[in-house]
Amino acid sequence: MPSSKKSATGCGTIRKKTVTKNGKDYTYWEARYTVGYDPGTGKQIQKSITGKTQGEVAKKLKEMTAALDAGTYIAPNKTTVAQWMDTWHAEYLGAVKSSTTSSYEATIKNHIKPCLGSIKLESLTTQDIQEFYNARQKGDETRKPLAPKTIKNIHGVLHKALQQAMLNGLIRNNPADPCVLPRRPKQKVKPLNEEQISKLIKALKGHKYENLILTTLFTGLREGEICGLQWDCVNLETGTILVDKQLQSLRKSVRGNRDKYTLVPTKNGKERYLTIAPFVVELLKKEKAKQDANREYYEDLYEESGLVFTDESGHRITPQAAYRAFKLVVTELGIPQARFHDLRHSYAVASLRSGDDVKTVQENLGHATAAFTLDTYGHVTEQMKTESANRMEVFIQSVSA
Repeated sequence: MPSSKKSATGCGTIRKKTVTKNGKDYTYWEARYTVGYDPGTGKQIQKSITGKTQGEVAKKLKEMTAALDAGTYIAPNKTTVAQWMDTWHAEYLGAVKSSTTSSYEATIKNHIKPCLGSIKLESLTTQDIQEFYNARQKGDETRKPLAPKTIKNIHGVLHKALQQAMLNGLIRNNPADPCVLPRRPKQKVKPLNEEQISKLIKALKGHKYENLILTTLFTGLREGEICGLQWDCVNLETGTILVDKQLQSLRKSVRGNRDKYTLVPTKNGKERYLTIAPFVVELLKKEKAKQDANREYYEDLYEESGLVFTDESGHRITPQAAYRAFKLVVTELGIPQARFHDLRHSYAVASLRSGDDVKTVQENLGHATAAFTLDTYGHVTEQMKTESANRMEVFIQSVSA
C-alpha cells in the first residue's frame, strides 16, 4: 500500500493513502492521534481518522485534539443503539421490578429497535429521536398512531438508557434531552354520582363480585390492589387494611411455565394503611364467611391462596375478570361508559365532598403528592369552595338579620 506524507497546518501529520481493490486504486486521507498510554506497557494508544479529502481529515483531527485537551474526548465505537439497549436492559436494571423490566423489554423490542436500532450510538442525534417520535405519533399504513402517553413511555426508556451511556463515557451528551414530547390531553375524571352509586349497590345484591366491587368503591383501591389484597393485611377488629402489593399480569417473555399473574409491590412501591368504614368491615366479614363455607365444601380441592377475593375454589380473581363483571353491571344500569377505575375516582370525590382534607385523601389513594391529588380532583375542590361561600352567606344573613 503506497502512501505519501503531507502536513496540514496546525493539525499534525496527515497521510495520503492508496488502496487497490478489484484492480482499481482508491485514495483517501488518514490522520493518527494519541488518546493515552497503555498502563501495562506504557505504549501509546492511537486512533485514526479517515476521510476523502485532506481538509475533511484535518477538521476532524482538530476537533479530536481539542476534545482531548478539554477532557471531553469520547473514543469512537461501533456500538449500535440496538446493541446498547440490549446491554443496558441486561446489565443496568438490577434494582428495577421484574414487571417494569418486562415492560422496558417490550418497548425496546417493539418500538426503539425497529426504528433506531441500526444507528450507531455515537451518531444518534436529537433530530433522529424527534423524527421517530413524530412519525410514531402520526402512524402510517403499517403502524397505528401511538397515544401521547405511549410516546412518553418510550421516551422514558430511551432517555434512561442514553443517560447511562453518557455516564459510561460512550456518548458526550444525552440526545434525548432536548426532544419535545406530544402534549397529553388531560383526562377528565368521571366519578359515579350519588344516584348511580345507589343503583350500583342495589344491582350488586347477590352478585358473586358484590363484595369486591363495593369494597373497591369505598376504599379507592386500584384494580391490582383489590385483587391482590391478602387476609394477613386485613384487621377486622381495628378496621384497617395494609396495602402493600398488587396482582399483576406477567408479560409473555417472562412467564415460562409459571402462573400468568404474580403479586408485586404497589404502583409507587410504598405501602399504606387505610382505616375503613364499618360498612366495608361487614363486606369483608361476609367474604370471609363465604370463603370458610367454600373451604369446607371443596375440602382438599380448595386453594389456600391467602387472597381476600377469590372464586369458589379459592383461586385468585384477575383484574380483567373484575373489570368485565363490572362493565356488565353498569351497562345494564345504562352507564356503559363507566370504567372499573372510576370506582377509585368516585371514592376520592366522595371523600373530598364529605370533608376529608386533601392530605388524607392523597395518603388513602397512595398518590405521590397532595399536589397530584389536587390536580386530579381540582374541580371538586372548586365546587366545595362555592358551597363553602354559600354556607357563609347563610351564616351572614342569619347574624345580620
